[in-house]
Amino acid sequence: MNRTASILKNTRQEKDYSIAQISQKIKVPLKYLAAIEAEDAANFPEEPYISLIVKDYAQFLGLDGQQMLRLFYRDFSTKINSSPDLRPKNPLSPQAFFSYFVIIAIVVFSVYLLSEYFQFHRPPHLSVVWPATVSPSSASLEIRGTTDPEATVRINHNLVMVDTKGNFVKKISYDSRSPKITVTAQSPSGKTTIAEKNYQE
Repeated sequence: MNRTASILKNTRQEKDYSIAQISQKIKVPLKYLAAIEAEDAANFPEEPYISLIVKDYAQFLGLDGQQMLRLFYRDFSTKINSSPDLRPKNPLSPQAFFSYFVIIAIVVFSVYLLSEYFQFHRPPHLSVVWPATVSPSSASLEIRGTTDPEATVRINHNLVMVDTKGNFVKKISYDSRSPKITVTAQSPSGKTTIAEKNYQE
């Protein structure tokens, strides 16, 4: 089985280069090149420098730098750290972070649009507080309740003001001959919710 050190050394000698010449050409200390050829792992530089040196050395000699790096880590897998080129890419790199951010922003915006769509097209909430009883002599009733702030409220077709929190209150004339009271809340999209009370039931 060919080892990285032998391939590099033999190729260097075939091309008639000395280690000193290689050191000068690729700007790498001579001791590191000598350690690689001698398989002297104790004198290898720390990562990521050892990976860069092996690739540069191989490429200068016309070899496949990536392939030589794989062979190098096969030969020394128990002596040095795994090659950065062979490890999974950092999932939190700037490019990945930007991609995640864009995806999250699209999802959030889509959820917001869907929420607004359903909010706009659903019937409005309507809760009415009815007077408990009405005496025959009552001339007026106070009707109060809550709805969506954007809704339009009418009591027996009479428009009622709604505050910014959706609260409304209205005194209306009461006629025992027309005992049914109808409260209607209408959304901006035209959806309606109706509450009714018949005081003669």
